[in-house]
Amino acid sequence: MRSDSVKKGMQQAPHRSLFNALGYTEEELEKPLIGIVSSYNEIVPGHMNLDKIVAAVKQGVAMAGGTPIVFPAIAVCDGIAMGHMGMKYSLVTRDLIADSTECMALAHQFDALVMVPNCDKNVPGLLMAAARLNIPTIFVSGGPMLAGHVKGKKRSLSSMFEAVGSYSAGTMTEDDVKEYENKVCPTCGSCSGMYTANSMNCLTEALGMGLPGNGTIPAVYSERIKLAKHAGMKIMELLEKDIKPRDIMSEKAFMNALTVDMALGCSTNSMLHLPAIAHEAGVELDVDIANEVSARTPNLCHLAPAGPTYMEDLNEAGGVYAVMNELTKKNLLYTDLITATGKTVAENIAGCEILDKEVIRPLDNPYSKTGGLAILKGNIAPDSGVVKRSAVVPEMMKHEGPARVFDCEEDAIAAIKGGKIVAGDVVVIRYEGPKGGPGMREMLNPTSAIAGMGLGSSVALITDGRFSGASRGASIGHVSPEAAVGGPIALIEEGDIIAIDIDACTLNVKVSDEELAARRAKWQPREPKITGGYLSRYASLVTSGNRGAILKNPEGF
Repeated sequence: MRSDSVKKGMQQAPHRSLFNALGYTEEELEKPLIGIVSSYNEIVPGHMNLDKIVAAVKQGVAMAGGTPIVFPAIAVCDGIAMGHMGMKYSLVTRDLIADSTECMALAHQFDALVMVPNCDKNVPGLLMAAARLNIPTIFVSGGPMLAGHVKGKKRSLSSMFEAVGSYSAGTMTEDDVKEYENKVCPTCGSCSGMYTANSMNCLTEALGMGLPGNGTIPAVYSERIKLAKHAGMKIMELLEKDIKPRDIMSEKAFMNALTVDMALGCSTNSMLHLPAIAHEAGVELDVDIANEVSARTPNLCHLAPAGPTYMEDLNEAGGVYAVMNELTKKNLLYTDLITATGKTVAENIAGCEILDKEVIRPLDNPYSKTGGLAILKGNIAPDSGVVKRSAVVPEMMKHEGPARVFDCEEDAIAAIKGGKIVAGDVVVIRYEGPKGGPGMREMLNPTSAIAGMGLGSSVALITDGRFSGASRGASIGHVSPEAAVGGPIALIEEGDIIAIDIDACTLNVKVSDEELAARRAKWQPREPKITGGYLSRYASLVTSGNRGAILKNPEGF
């Protein structure tokens, strides 16, 4: 066992003395040491219940003959970090989580790991760590929040942000907003729509790294505790069979994840995280392939913010496995792949049928014949931009309008809430990319303000930053190259006509090549917004959004 290097032999007597200090018995040290990575904290609603999940995992590990040992991972609440400088620290934690987990796992020579994440960056960060470490690993998340209820309708966090926009537009009172405030987030768990956290927890199932229900069983259900116990037991089987993350997260597994992503209508952030996880697994995942996958994959789900259904509804309708089983009816998935259940995809999803054909539509009646995400290219985004196509109203699938240009999120929000943005406009927010932000902030505040002020069907937004999974509308993010490195988005001027065609996957400014070249000749790089601390180091190492915003290695990657 790997842990023998800290337990066995005369040279390890000092190590054993420290295990004695921890209260471990000889009997415990004879068993495999199973690291449990706990993302528990008291600031993230999706993580406040993880102590219960971790306790259940520990019980499962012990029942199956292992010695469970808990160590922590950090987590940022994207909702609380939204709209101020705190959002610069969200995406960047993904790499801190991966790096610190690597340090802890190798320093202490754990035989296997159980990852217990839930919210936005913990899931991809720990998947990156799992792929990098490549020791037997399984995931069990904390589960999604139940939807809130306001005036008889299900609501979620995206409704809350849009309510603030409606208040600015004069269509909601302060009392209305207060009611939303008190009701839209009624339980612990990752926010209840198909936002980034739930997207990544569902895609963990699709990748094969979690047990069935990992992405959908609500946080407050007792079934979630049972799932955690089973994950603790299952890791011992994976250790015995020596099934490791890179055995599971193969190139075909990532294609399965992309396909399920399109069918579910996941967050645009999956286009950042899947390439980054794949990179750690030694798989090259170019986001350009997303359009090929989308072209053959129907969109079967319209969960919030795209539609009126929520994670609890997806769970009752059959969950991720029902979606996967439906996709196999047109041979859209690889089914002979090994997974963390110890079984193949085919064995996992056998008999998992759709139980509610409005929550999960069958292949012959999809919401659309193409997938939920699209990669756009053009003279604004030579490398790429990404849009959640399933959350765009039909009238905005093709749009032309004048650019309203802002060099930071705050200026854009002030203009939107000040009534300076009108129907037909295209809001451009730049210098908010991985380097320029730094940290590639999410733009839920401006997208929600646009929607809340009744402009969601007439105003588009493009940015080299990114969007929350809670954003909806013609919101195109991850524009690459970003403005900070001289990407064409930096050359757009106020009033330029922007042409968006989501079906054709194009994004262009109607300015001649000669004029763009003249503007480029005058362009000068901006001084860094942050010159010290982790963000400065991050900005010096991070690559572009279309490459997953991964960090360059010392040789320059």
